[in-house]
Amino acid sequence: MKAYVVEKLEDKKFQSGVKEIEKPQISENEVLIKTTYSSLNFKDALSSIGNPGVTRVFPHVTGIDVAGIIVESNSNDFEVGEKVLVTGYDLGMNTDGGHSEFVKVPASWLVKIPEGISDKEIMTYGTAGLTAALSVNELLNNGITSGDVLVTGATGGVGSIAVSILSKLRFNVTAISGKEDKIPFLKELGAKEVILRADFDVENKRPMGSEKYDGVIDTVGGNILAEALKVVKYDGVATCCGLTSSHELPTNVFPFILRGVRLIGIDSVEAKLEKKIAAWEKIAGDFKIDSLDNLTNEISLDEVKAAYTALLAGKAVGRYLVKF
Repeated sequence: MKAYVVEKLEDKKFQSGVKEIEKPQISENEVLIKTTYSSLNFKDALSSIGNPGVTRVFPHVTGIDVAGIIVESNSNDFEVGEKVLVTGYDLGMNTDGGHSEFVKVPASWLVKIPEGISDKEIMTYGTAGLTAALSVNELLNNGITSGDVLVTGATGGVGSIAVSILSKLRFNVTAISGKEDKIPFLKELGAKEVILRADFDVENKRPMGSEKYDGVIDTVGGNILAEALKVVKYDGVATCCGLTSSHELPTNVFPFILRGVRLIGIDSVEAKLEKKIAAWEKIAGDFKIDSLDNLTNEISLDEVKAAYTALLAGKAVGRYLVKF
């Protein structure tokens, strides 16, 4: 079968590309999926260059997302022919991932694709969409059901889907992006206002700012999140799920103790299965975006390497969908 494989060389360098490898053999409580679609995420791009924070086992197949049809099953919970997806856990990290024609996974990682959404559509969301849905759910579950929401890193996978979902739910969305040429793209997704990152990510020694946003969905961390927290309204909610700006948070306690702001971390990798299932049901229902075309770059397995280059260079926009 064909797969996108990362190999470690003797000089501690890495090479990656499409190769022919053996189809995996399943054991007890495992299933074999015939891949129909996968997607690309920043974590996949890091794995492709041997980032030790993502992958330590080589040779390795990338792909933290996969959707397809079960062709072999050693599980009492899943049958041959069922349409399923997997996101998170160790898939595509130290377990061979979804960028291959067949994928072997533990049955405990599987989610049946909900009614009302196709395998192509659900992989357009993928881990990025799941993370966005979990973030929006935290706003809703904590009383932010309308009003003004700020989304950082808005042209990325999580950010662009979050903008689209929030717009569908009739929030007033302000998007932050470093790509001035993508302002029309963000407006098309539903952003009412776009702020350029250079205008927001500035050194500001004031401990607090004026109240502007009921909620924040942050995908980048660092000073951008710190500045966003300063302008959240009283009893507002901010979620954080990324660190492309920085893993550090140069902030103070004033937003939390003077305005009652809540900061909620989002993890889509090890989230409980029932929480993931609930989010996928929302994506197939209330959160389902009317048109995914403007979010999607559909590519083949042979085009993955070029897409990784774009992701690592910060030039990617929206989602990459890999068709098998």
